[in-house]
Amino acid sequence: MAKADDEDRTLCETPTPGKKPTTIPTWKYDAVRRAILAVVPKREPGLAFSELSDRVAAKLPAKAKAELGSIMWHVTTVKLDLEVKGEIRRVAKSSPQRLVRVTGS
Repeated sequence: MAKADDEDRTLCETPTPGKKPTTIPTWKYDAVRRAILAVVPKREPGLAFSELSDRVAAKLPAKAKAELGSIMWHVTTVKLDLEVKGEIRRVAKSSPQRLVRVTGS
């Protein structure tokens, strides 16, 4: 799974005003995105953000998990991008933060 320095990269945006987007290798983005969408439910009450990294790690193939680096950083980065793209959303008025998939994603 590891690629050379010229590997394809995916732009990850953030809903936080003033924060710059970052890029990560596309294979990492795709693996984490698939795992996030597999574990985040479509219905409220949703999944607590504090549980997300562990759930994603459990869904990742062993090779991807070994080559990913910081799972928590990648999960957070991809999660924020999926919020911007409208594939997941935060449950309104939930504290701590909870997430649900947007219908159709």
